[in-house]
Amino acid sequence: MPMARPRPPPPEITVIGAPRTRLRDAYHQFLRVGWTAAIAAIVGSYLALNAVFALAYRAIGGVAGARAGSFFDAFCFSVQTMGTIGYGAMYPASAAANAVMIAESVTSLVVTALATGLIFAKFSRSAARVVFSKNAVIGPMNGVPTLSLRVGNERGNLILEATIRITLTRTEKTSEGVVFYKLYDLRLVRERSPQMRRSWNVMHRIDADSALFGETPESIIRDEIEIIATLVGTDDTSLQPVYARKQYEGADILWGARHADILSEDKDGTIVLDVRRFHDVVPTQPVDGFPYRYTPGDADA
Repeated sequence: MPMARPRPPPPEITVIGAPRTRLRDAYHQFLRVGWTAAIAAIVGSYLALNAVFALAYRAIGGVAGARAGSFFDAFCFSVQTMGTIGYGAMYPASAAANAVMIAESVTSLVVTALATGLIFAKFSRSAARVVFSKNAVIGPMNGVPTLSLRVGNERGNLILEATIRITLTRTEKTSEGVVFYKLYDLRLVRERSPQMRRSWNVMHRIDADSALFGETPESIIRDEIEIIATLVGTDDTSLQPVYARKQYEGADILWGARHADILSEDKDGTIVLDVRRFHDVVPTQPVDGFPYRYTPGDADA
């Protein structure tokens, strides 16, 4: 299957009038960023705090063993104090220096506890490695057009009681001429798996009760239809909840196709799961009422 061309990202939503959060959401932002940014933030804060106390020590003096007016010596003394190292080569020799040292020691206790808590909270946070198929497909299944997508767990362990929901969003206009985005829940053939492993095909039958009934490849583009899949479950190793989400735009939905088979049986009867074909799709045969047939390259359009 040819690789799809990268599509431009959807336009960002500009929010007007929302209250400024300032630092109130800093904790949640810290949990969301990657480990490199998180460690850099902690190290940067630690060095900046030591620099502040170094300026105080240089301004008031009174640190025995430190060169007068040397920021480097004052910074080293600050690091030794905050890290409770205490080599003994430098020590506070005046009342003012001792006062700053006491303030830094108290600050060190708070900062160390805060940094330890942040690292532990981030480390213990279970991050899902759930993968969704690159494309959703619509093809006949037992004669009925069926929307299908594939979801799997990249870790290879179990996600217990995995539950998935698929929601359709569509631009509609009321009889009064008001344009708004409406959400529809799509009923699934099976919405829960007691133990999800590498692959799970999620299907929605497009019958007369479906919000997709009567849609065409052209109409889903025109009406800005999007499919949103959300999965929740419990990681069987950490016993923590895991969450995953995938959004398919109209161009991500392939008509007249199904996902390629990834399960097979070799000569000695062993079941083989080929995850290399996880995202592959194959065309289906047109049936009455569903004339579409996928051809390789459609995803590149």
